[in-house]
Amino acid sequence: MRLTPFVGAADVPADGPSTTLVRPSDGAVIGELVEAGASGVDAAVAAAKATFLAHRRATVADRAGWLRAAAAALNADADAIADLISDDIGKPIRAAKFEAGRGGAFLEATANALTQMGGETLPVDAVPNGRAHFGFTRRVPFGVVGAITPFNAPINLLVQKVAPALAAGNAVVVKPAPGGTRAALRAARAFVAAGVPAGLFNVVTGDRETALALAAHEDVAMVSFTGATAAGEAIARAAGAKKFAAELGSNAANLVFADADVGAAAAKIAGAAFEASGQQCISAQRILVERPVFDAFAEKFVAAAHRLKVGDAADPATDVGPMVHAAAADRVMAMAEGAVAAGARALMMPERTGCIVSPGIFAEVPATAALWRDEVFGPLALLAPFDTLDEAIAMANDSPFGLQGAAFTASLATAMRLSEEFEVGSLWINEASRFRLDMYPFGGMKKSGVGREGVRYAIEEMSQVRFTGFAL
Repeated sequence: MRLTPFVGAADVPADGPSTTLVRPSDGAVIGELVEAGASGVDAAVAAAKATFLAHRRATVADRAGWLRAAAAALNADADAIADLISDDIGKPIRAAKFEAGRGGAFLEATANALTQMGGETLPVDAVPNGRAHFGFTRRVPFGVVGAITPFNAPINLLVQKVAPALAAGNAVVVKPAPGGTRAALRAARAFVAAGVPAGLFNVVTGDRETALALAAHEDVAMVSFTGATAAGEAIARAAGAKKFAAELGSNAANLVFADADVGAAAAKIAGAAFEASGQQCISAQRILVERPVFDAFAEKFVAAAHRLKVGDAADPATDVGPMVHAAAADRVMAMAEGAVAAGARALMMPERTGCIVSPGIFAEVPATAALWRDEVFGPLALLAPFDTLDEAIAMANDSPFGLQGAAFTASLATAMRLSEEFEVGSLWINEASRFRLDMYPFGGMKKSGVGREGVRYAIEEMSQVRFTGFAL
């Protein structure tokens, strides 16, 4: 199977260099991914621009109808999409089914939010020269949005970009990560089959070369990217002077205070750290525990990790399946071994079988170790004690990242102090860091990105404000 661009309503032949994609569970060949490159991007952007211009007068009712039709199509195809996700990236089938269902729900939510979007009137007569004048704002589309998506949630993070882009009136060209390409192509075909105008949702295939070409294209007016910080910086440089929104790296801190329900916290954080092999941007990585309950929490946390089922992604009972490829498993095992070499104590040493890496838990990790400083993006977590709230905040903020954090406490005063001083884009109290709902503003501070996702907030990101004034 050759994976080539989908432009308009058709698969486009391509003869660029190709990469072999393999199934992480057993190494079987999935297909050949063809690099669309600059020429493939040119064709897709041209189609997107022409379709945008042809449908720029589409009403809110039209756009909401397209989204609802696409939601129905994804829901009808959810089982097949879940199988693709599980096969191509190794996500356990139970989690893949949840993700496939979430895609249709997000499209519905976006359609509903679109009907509530509006502008505002401005009191331009608040200044003397504004007498006898009237003004209002409205939101207008950019035109063509370039969306670059990661492998780890190939449907969810796809629709998180495509749905608000279309809702705002744009056309979109998506460059999915290699492992998410089959899911993206299937989704694009489903949109067209559901009646979304051909050319509003296009897919270009490939890796870094194609991503940079899409970001740099002169007719792409906005770029939305999800991925690692280094890759995001390269995409931003390629994009130049255009709107850029990005969800980048993370190293999520989860704080556990002595007044918390330690058992509940341990169970929630274990799932957040290790399910889906920790391959989520907001997976729990640094778990900071108030010293009086540190030992009790560590015991319960290790026990909770042992209860997770590690194994075959196709087994509905599996919590921790394969990593996306062997290189990712190599990297995670090297990080675990490096932590021990730096002086960390392994409470639970990970084991590797093929691409499957079991959970690893470490204590006494030096602040200079990669496990403390860098994003693991794998099933490893560290535990560290703190004595005061001030110390907890300082430790939590000792990171270049600030995407989403979590804290477990019964104290409203503690929660409000964290809300003021924990340097993250979003914070959950008594939920672990991987908990996410689609309607709140989601995005990072520091090196975790710029801009916000979440239904209404993403529509706002993918549109621009236009002011119109009148002399009366």
